[in-house]
Amino acid sequence: MTDSVTLEVIRNACIAVCEEMNANLIRTGYSPNIKERRDCSCALFDADGEMISQAENMPVHLGAMPFSVAAAIDRFPPETLEPGDGILLNDPFYGGAHLPDLTLVTPVFHEDDAGESELVAFAANRAHHADVGGARAGSVAADSTEIYQEGIRIPPVKLFEAGEPNESVFDMVLSNVRTPDERRGDLRAQEAANQTGRRRFLDLVEKYGRETLTEALDEIQDYSEARMRAEIEDLEDGTYEFSDVLDDDGLGNEDLRIQAAVTVDGDDVTVDFEGTADQTEGPVNAVLAVTASATYYSVRCVTDPDIPPNHGCYRPIEVQAPEGSIVNPNPPAAVVGGNLETSQRVTDVVLGAFAQQAPERVTAAGQGTMNNITFGGTDPRTGTPYAFYETQGGGFGGRVGKDGMDGVHVHMSNTMNTPVEVLETAYPLRVGRYELRQDSGGPGEFRGGLGIRRDIQVRDHEAHFSLLADRHTHQPYGLEGGEPGESGAAELTTAEGESRRLPQKSTHELPPGATVSIRTPGAGGYGEPGDRDPDAVRRDVRHGKVSAAAARDAYGVDVPTGETADAEGDDD
Repeated sequence: MTDSVTLEVIRNACIAVCEEMNANLIRTGYSPNIKERRDCSCALFDADGEMISQAENMPVHLGAMPFSVAAAIDRFPPETLEPGDGILLNDPFYGGAHLPDLTLVTPVFHEDDAGESELVAFAANRAHHADVGGARAGSVAADSTEIYQEGIRIPPVKLFEAGEPNESVFDMVLSNVRTPDERRGDLRAQEAANQTGRRRFLDLVEKYGRETLTEALDEIQDYSEARMRAEIEDLEDGTYEFSDVLDDDGLGNEDLRIQAAVTVDGDDVTVDFEGTADQTEGPVNAVLAVTASATYYSVRCVTDPDIPPNHGCYRPIEVQAPEGSIVNPNPPAAVVGGNLETSQRVTDVVLGAFAQQAPERVTAAGQGTMNNITFGGTDPRTGTPYAFYETQGGGFGGRVGKDGMDGVHVHMSNTMNTPVEVLETAYPLRVGRYELRQDSGGPGEFRGGLGIRRDIQVRDHEAHFSLLADRHTHQPYGLEGGEPGESGAAELTTAEGESRRLPQKSTHELPPGATVSIRTPGAGGYGEPGDRDPDAVRRDVRHGKVSAAAARDAYGVDVPTGETADAEGDDD
């Protein structure tokens, strides 16, 4: 056995490798989606394809990435690989999540003193590309009905061979996207990140030796498993059920139920999604990798998030998802929104089930959506195509002892926003308004976080716009007497001032000067509103987060006019 000090040093060294990989990917990426929003994740895997460590970035990426590495190894067994290879894939039905997420897997070989090379690890990363082709610019179409409409579908294929780019594969990919220069740059950034991981991991091999390092990594995974099992044992045995719905699939199918039964049995937990709606016509089907990722994340939240996240951490967790359902669809189902929206609802449902047994470990529902928007067209400044994609923050749920955070990306999304200055420089768009939504957080002893309002105007050109969001009908739930958060909304205003509400899953052709206003959901509150500290209510009013009227109606607290914020106007 390896001594405990060495184990801890190696564990943290592997995490540092992943963090450096991610920093390199962000620094060298071309698109604002990677450089600014940081919609990417990095991880290390051992020679058997089991996760060693990860950079804590995008939960929806990290729990699903082991499926991608497994698919890469299945297609290219170790004996077919050599130093300098790099395997690219995005096929959701072959290890991927949705088509815009491109995963690059790089084998790591170590050469011993005798000149013999041995596969010792894999470096992998996943990055969301702002366009991968398909029917709509940005490749996040709210009206897709099959995967073929959503972009280029890439099974595991060698993008790099023996250290050289496979130009035939590059040509195939870049010929099917609207922004090939940006895509090539982001792919090369992904390769640079994996090469960073390769070099740093080989430094560890040289320092500790193959045998010692392999043994240590096995022990670290066993340690994570033991800690996870101990945490699960602390939960009361039993089966706890919860259900919630997606508002719709954008094609007229409404109230799509996600049902989960969480069974705690000793030091094992099983999450069974029997009773969940069948796969649907619209693009909200989540492949098994995404469902598993959301489940793993939820279990980590209610146990101990500090347990080292690796393959061992997930061993006590079993996911059962009915084949042909919206949490485990069959091809050629449209899936782009499953990774984005259904993953959020899976999280809400699994956490809701745990709340039946241990509410003190669970937050009220967050905004429950990623609020995906895409703009695309021809940039009048350059005469070249552009594709802009972003997700938008909203409310984070209230929890024991703390209010929810305002205007943040929640649960399966952990990106940053696109800064206004970057957005207006990189794209022919203008941000007219960007603010928190007053009164959108659910009342409670601990208030739910606020949603945001972001207005984006099309400048001097016609553009295509797609919105893929949820929680415009059903509000995020509160817990322990807390009230639900405010639902979201979207509105289109023309240059002439005519306004209309937009369906939450819809596509539109925008005239010059049109403005799209996205209002994201707030989050549920935690605990009875009457138990909230009146001073906290007054502080919220002074900061403009709660109106004087809401303070009186929801909390029974009268705030004199002199203590209110300067502007309390209704953002709707």
